[in-house]
Amino acid sequence: MNKKKTRIYLADDHQVLIDGMQAVLNTNKDFEVTGFSLNGKNVIEQATKNKADILVMDINMPEKDGIEVLKDLSGTEFPFKVIILSSYDDLKLIKEVMKLGARGYLTKQCAGENIIEAIHSVENGEEYFCKTVRDKIFNSFTKTNIKPNSETSNISLTERELEIIKLISLEYSGKEISEELSISTNTVETHRKNLVKKLNVKNTIGLVKFALKHNLINH
Repeated sequence: MNKKKTRIYLADDHQVLIDGMQAVLNTNKDFEVTGFSLNGKNVIEQATKNKADILVMDINMPEKDGIEVLKDLSGTEFPFKVIILSSYDDLKLIKEVMKLGARGYLTKQCAGENIIEAIHSVENGEEYFCKTVRDKIFNSFTKTNIKPNSETSNISLTERELEIIKLISLEYSGKEISEELSISTNTVETHRKNLVKKLNVKNTIGLVKFALKHNLINH
């Protein structure tokens, strides 16, 4: 039995970018581009009509921008998962769209080489940030105590724990982290296990999401 294709809808005000994205996505036999919009006015209606699984959407569009589209979706069960495509890697913007329910964030500079990976990740229930965005987020870590809410108790991260989260997110190996921080690999692994348990996350993207949600980054 053939695997069901992932249906993708594109929204961007530049036809050349739409064409380029479509060409990249058409190289993957698991994907089907079902349509596109050059403005944000009818994106939800059209993407839903086309039975999209994933909406890849620009922030800046005429008539209605990506933020407004996300706000329209907010408070409802999203009919599709949203990946934001943007020319900007501004941290405040990234935080806003993720809090509004976007599942991924790509800059246009890295979209071509990362879009397929991003769609696979989001389709599998994960969140996705391209490396440019991930680096920017973790270069902005700040020493802080996390304010308790309904999901967390009094969680406090030490300066060393923040350093290790940052290096893990930048894809440093255990050995590289030990060399960078002048600690043993066993100590690195102990910190790693403690962080996973303390923050209740599964992977690097979980750490990114946690950092955004709890304001562990400076704007």
